[in-house]
Amino acid sequence: MATIRHKLVPHLWFDHQAREAAEFYASVFENSWVERSVTLEGTPSGSVEVVTFFVLGQEFQAISAGPLFPFNESISFVVKCDTQQEIDHYWDRLTADGGQAVECGWLKDKFGLSWQIVPAVLDELMQPGDPEALARVTQAFLQMKKFDIAALVRAYEGR
Repeated sequence: MATIRHKLVPHLWFDHQAREAAEFYASVFENSWVERSVTLEGTPSGSVEVVTFFVLGQEFQAISAGPLFPFNESISFVVKCDTQQEIDHYWDRLTADGGQAVECGWLKDKFGLSWQIVPAVLDELMQPGDPEALARVTQAFLQMKKFDIAALVRAYEGR
């Protein structure tokens, strides 16, 4: 497999489960894989593991280096989905085994990382040209945890 190098690479800090998380994400998303894992000795955090992996073709790095920097909602990953089946797939996989549904398409996976699983059509439904439709869509999604594309379209259309 040819290695793709990105200039901008998100880096995730895990207490001790960087490789487990990378393998999990590679199992959830297509075009995803773990490229390598390296253990570094003698760092200020002791022994740390650095993992390079790809999700949807995007390169990531992760480190297992202790509980110094927990995840919070100030950083999340947005996954734009074309179908309800795709939303359901990612939602079910990412909330499994200790993940948590939040609201408005947000969830936390079992590692505490925040994701937004959203329908791609939401970009079209949230246009500022029709304030009444925008208000209906907003009110509809504020009632949801996992997004329902059909319900959002109905709200947009005023049905």
